[in-house]
Amino acid sequence: MEFGIAFANTLQFTEREGLVTLAQSAEAAGFDSLWTVEHVIYPDGYESEYPYDKSGKMAADASSPIPDPLIWLAFVAAATTTLRLGTGILILPQRNPLVLAKEVATLDRLSGGRVELGIGVGWLKEEFDALGVPFERRGARTDEWVDVMRAVWADDHVDFHGEFASFTGASVNPKPAGDTVPITVGGHSPAAARRAGRLGDGFFPAKGDIPELVDIMRQAAADAGRDPSAITVSTGSAGVFGDDPAAAVEELASQGVDRVIVPAFAFWRDPEATIAEFGERVITPTR
Repeated sequence: MEFGIAFANTLQFTEREGLVTLAQSAEAAGFDSLWTVEHVIYPDGYESEYPYDKSGKMAADASSPIPDPLIWLAFVAAATTTLRLGTGILILPQRNPLVLAKEVATLDRLSGGRVELGIGVGWLKEEFDALGVPFERRGARTDEWVDVMRAVWADDHVDFHGEFASFTGASVNPKPAGDTVPITVGGHSPAAARRAGRLGDGFFPAKGDIPELVDIMRQAAADAGRDPSAITVSTGSAGVFGDDPAAAVEELASQGVDRVIVPAFAFWRDPEATIAEFGERVITPTR
């Protein structure tokens, strides 16, 4: 079982000193990855429902800093040696896929192949509107952007003609350190689970009935002629902070989970000490 820290680019970790402390402490404690969140803007008076809190609102305000995930992760890469660099998630349909392919491949190359590109379709319509990106059909756009990025990571002189993008003879370099960059699909809906099965290297359900979602993902993978067991599942459990974290980890493993995700805010009071303690109490005994 691996362990990652999510919401990593928040709180005091938005600043250089805080992110270096978080990253180096996590690496030393045995965490394998950090995972960022993303919003380009915070729209005043938004009416879209935030899906991860009963209030329907984000636990932030207009002044809350959310650093760009790829630039933030570049600082993490420079401060660490083995920690994987995850976006959890990056709102893919808001991005230009060729620009993003260049940015991600550059970070992956310079970090020695450590990028985990976590993607999602987004939920905040007002943000899409401000960016001039259609909110409608964002799922189909997401699927096509994955195809675009993988095509230009794999080869030069690429021709691509889809519903949303069309180009001829395009080469994007540098290439990733390996053949490609692993793509993790985030989301808690059946649609997200099916997308992860069809095209993902990983699946990151942040909430919901995890066994059911994993089953949907695996069936979609099988239907697409892919190996379901090759898709890494990452999710969290409050039980890892309880009296019997080993049992909580074992329960997650029985549900098909490969990586336990814990929130960065669990370590905000004294990051060095609390992360080290978590490593000793939870990570080391369950490996």
